[in-house]
Amino acid sequence: MYDYSLESMTLPPADTPLYNHSLNMVETWLKSKNCRQDSQKLNNWLVQCRDWQAEISMDIEEIRVRYINALSGNKDVNRAFPYSLSRKDIEDAIFTGP
Repeated sequence: MYDYSLESMTLPPADTPLYNHSLNMVETWLKSKNCRQDSQKLNNWLVQCRDWQAEISMDIEEIRVRYINALSGNKDVNRAFPYSLSRKDIEDAIFTGP
């Protein structure tokens, strides 16, 4: 069994496009951001922050984020980011919240 912790895997520089990361690296990155993988839909990840929660989906051409109950009236906010963006840009966009 492989250990994909950040200690054993070196991620590319933060300005590297996400499509230049292996799937294992992307999963390691999401885990390092306190995301939990959905046990039923393995391409979905859940993250809970103090003021918001979101579902992150790794689709074929982009990474999608659904901020749950982010707007008044308990409406979700959906965003999508192409894998051609750098890991830093995607991280800044996702983890600053809705």
